[in-house]
Amino acid sequence: MKYLTLAALAVFAPAAHAETPVLNVLTYDSFTSEWGPGPAIETAFEAICGCDLVFSAVGDGAELLARLQLEGARSDASVVLGLDSNMTARASATGLFAPHGQEGANDLPVTFDDPIFLPYDWGYFAFVHDSKLPDPPKSFEELAASDLKIVIQDPRSSTPGLGLLLWVKSAYGARAPEIWAGLADNIVTVTPGWSEAYGMFTAGEADMVLSYTTSPAYHLIAEGDNSKSAALFEEGHYMQVEVAGKLAAAPEPGLADQFLTFMGTETFQSIIPTTNWMYPAHMPAAGLPDGFDQMITPQKALLMTADEAHAARTQALDEWLSALSR
Repeated sequence: MKYLTLAALAVFAPAAHAETPVLNVLTYDSFTSEWGPGPAIETAFEAICGCDLVFSAVGDGAELLARLQLEGARSDASVVLGLDSNMTARASATGLFAPHGQEGANDLPVTFDDPIFLPYDWGYFAFVHDSKLPDPPKSFEELAASDLKIVIQDPRSSTPGLGLLLWVKSAYGARAPEIWAGLADNIVTVTPGWSEAYGMFTAGEADMVLSYTTSPAYHLIAEGDNSKSAALFEEGHYMQVEVAGKLAAAPEPGLADQFLTFMGTETFQSIIPTTNWMYPAHMPAAGLPDGFDQMITPQKALLMTADEAHAARTQALDEWLSALSR
């Protein structure tokens, strides 16, 4: 009888466990790190969803699309979080995403209304440097004319890397190849993703790193360290709008919808500034944490539409590769 009881438990235990639905969200690795927003968001969402929220991480934002294209409709994910507006045209073209059907209002400084993708944060790209750096460059031309060593990210695997290409292209147009030719000898290395590049900078292996205007807020707020600054460029700063979307073949479509709605709540958005170190897409009632007011404010915001970014990508990438191969 004891044997039969144990056997029965063995049969019914998996079924009982399966009663808790699993929402798989595909994202980038820094989002799920212990200092990123993932852990707090997981706890907060699981408190209301009656589910198990599981983040699956790849290296950087651009790798999300490559992973998704490889897996297609076989993906275990119901939501993809971490693409940006420079990639949404290509992502939509895969046919793997479904319309979110939600209200698109947000607090971005530019108009952003996409039927497929919802923004959850945004920021400006910038070159971060030590605050003691004398006379930081005020433009790409000044940077190219200097002896400063910089670390950037690969645009084929990294959303900041792609953002840099479009920043140069937006600011200089047909002169972009000239700018890249001037910058080539400033580049120490090109890393696959943001984490590797920023780590090299903080280890003293470069004078500047491609990051965000809000990156110094991390050092100031989390570490009490005011030794980092972002260079303010006269030609303006390119924006990054990070988004999430629901997969058409989502194993848990209802939970995916609930999660996308949750992204716009005060709970989710208040986690973003001091974990992802970006501006929230929906400003919390309490505003931004102390320290964000000390960040530089670009006088000109640069941002291509999704279609413009898609059209410019190949030429911008070719110009970059050509300059770096000389």
